[in-house]
Amino acid sequence: MEGTQAKGHVKPGLQLRRRLVAASRWVDGKRDGEGSLRRGRLVRGHESAEDCRVTVEHGFMPAVLLDQIVAATEQVLDTAARFSNADVREPSLLAGWSRGHVLTHLARNADGGSRLLVWARTGVETPEYPSMEARAKQIEAGASRGSVELVADVRDSAAQFAAEYARMPASAWERVIRWTGGQAHPAARAADSRLCEVLVHHVDLRAGYTPEQWPADFTRDMLSRVVRAFASRSDVSTMRLHATDSDAWYEVGAAAREPVVHGSQSSLLAWLMGRSEGVGLAAQGDKALPELPFLY
Repeated sequence: MEGTQAKGHVKPGLQLRRRLVAASRWVDGKRDGEGSLRRGRLVRGHESAEDCRVTVEHGFMPAVLLDQIVAATEQVLDTAARFSNADVREPSLLAGWSRGHVLTHLARNADGGSRLLVWARTGVETPEYPSMEARAKQIEAGASRGSVELVADVRDSAAQFAAEYARMPASAWERVIRWTGGQAHPAARAADSRLCEVLVHHVDLRAGYTPEQWPADFTRDMLSRVVRAFASRSDVSTMRLHATDSDAWYEVGAAAREPVVHGSQSSLLAWLMGRSEGVGLAAQGDKALPELPFLY
């Protein structure tokens, strides 16, 4: 990675923050305060954790979530700003993907999210991607770019996503839209999906950001949802999980009793999501950790 930044250089994350100040404070030409962007409560139904589309169960507050998305994106940009051209060719944690693939995916994901928000706001069908094949081709085509271009792409696409987000009236978050994979959900799903994408793929860059740095509320909520996603599948062994830092217990499978896996919430979530081989975890009785299918 490259060394310290040149004197006077503005960090990409700070550049993004400056560009989003107006967008995140104004909605439909009116200052937000306690207005459109913060109104409403939306409780959604069954989630598919397989593509990081998590569900908000305790009320949906778009302005709060946008701030979390912006903060997480700033962290990704600050990490990526240290990459040289050689660094972005290095492998990520995802099999077959370089860091350039991950950064390109984050940018195209923001573009797709922007289109879904336009659909929700206008009622005009605006697909996330033309197809899953087109999505894959876009990522492959962009992965070989240089580090400066990749960082600019992530920054600019994130700014556009936030601008579209800020244009959403409260009622638009409830409009049902359809993702490329065929799943149909209220538009609010696009908000928590984007936060999950940014946080998880930051780890995938393999550049020092770890699951232990995920926000505590994200880790807690996502762990519960991932456990439920595994419990609904037939290809997962039954087991009990014990989060040692919260003393919370989780069951995968009906009447699961063993094995019992102990570890912190972040260690359990990283393992379940395939971002760790089980570092920091211990199965009761010194047993081996169960084999897990790929989730996301």
